[in-house]
Amino acid sequence: MGETHRSANVQLDAAGQTLPGPIPAGGAAVDPDWAARVRRLAAQRDAVILAHNYQRPEIQEVAHHVGDSLALARLAAASTAQVIGLCGVYFMAETAKILSPERTVLIPDAGAGCSLADSITPGQLLAWKAEHPGAAVVAYVNTSAEVKALSDVCCTSANAAEIVAAIPAEREVLFLPDQFLGAHVRRVTGRENLHVWAGECHVHAGISPQALRDMAAANPEAELFVHPECGCGTSALWQAGTGDLPAARTRVLSTGGMLLAARSVRSPTVLVATETGMLHQLRKANPAVRWEPVNPHATCHYMKMITASALERCLRDGTTEVHVAPETAARARRAVEAMIATGPTQAGAS
Repeated sequence: MGETHRSANVQLDAAGQTLPGPIPAGGAAVDPDWAARVRRLAAQRDAVILAHNYQRPEIQEVAHHVGDSLALARLAAASTAQVIGLCGVYFMAETAKILSPERTVLIPDAGAGCSLADSITPGQLLAWKAEHPGAAVVAYVNTSAEVKALSDVCCTSANAAEIVAAIPAEREVLFLPDQFLGAHVRRVTGRENLHVWAGECHVHAGISPQALRDMAAANPEAELFVHPECGCGTSALWQAGTGDLPAARTRVLSTGGMLLAARSVRSPTVLVATETGMLHQLRKANPAVRWEPVNPHATCHYMKMITASALERCLRDGTTEVHVAPETAARARRAVEAMIATGPTQAGAS
């Protein structure tokens, strides 16, 4: 522990999440028979299908809602469906269950983990808290239910800076577990008493500052959308300030922020530094733009474990149901509800 311790007519709401609607004919290659079966099974179970932006295109197409972690948390909290089918990684399904304990939460593959969530354990957090008595613990939502339960408030990349800024300036803050997002929040808030856990998402960590510079040099007219979890995220705005990157065209954004910004892009090309699944929604939101990944190999194999057959089996057989111990869920709910009550910052990592 260190001190770094859908097509052009897609409809979006104010949070940048896809609104429910018919499955588009264009875009992703979706088997219409499979899509009809999945929607029929969902209707029979009174299930809402929520999919993260990093999911396979066919999963995004058949889902009732597509969004980032904050949007999915809000949707889970507001849902009136009896069943929530969460197409994402396991901590997202746990978050849905924490917010909707009376509903059945299903995940198509319980093995869909997260390297970032695995980078800190409850025992490690307890030891870190003991080193900084009285500190506020801000946990990125990419953590286990047990870690959330030990935290004061959760956050996503969309509202991390705003949540940290709201904590009294004299109080120490322990930010976990993503070191790149933590460094971004420290830069945005100017907070010197912010201690950051040295965790990372293995996919985002693989998107390097050099790759970003090389892609920007090869595409001099392009805009740059950079997720703050990326290995290049911390240095992107610094490089923009020194002239290594185009300052006016470099933006650090959550995935929800990227989708909101996509609609107003005027540049012919946008270079995207995040998991490649995000390109599907961006291309649909603004098909006139050429959307290119900074690292075409930045693919999360955990996210891609949610396959077409796994989703159909999940809704047909009711597997796999996600459970969170009631006492853990009760403690974690306070931290998660504080997160969803805070809107994303409108600049920077919004």
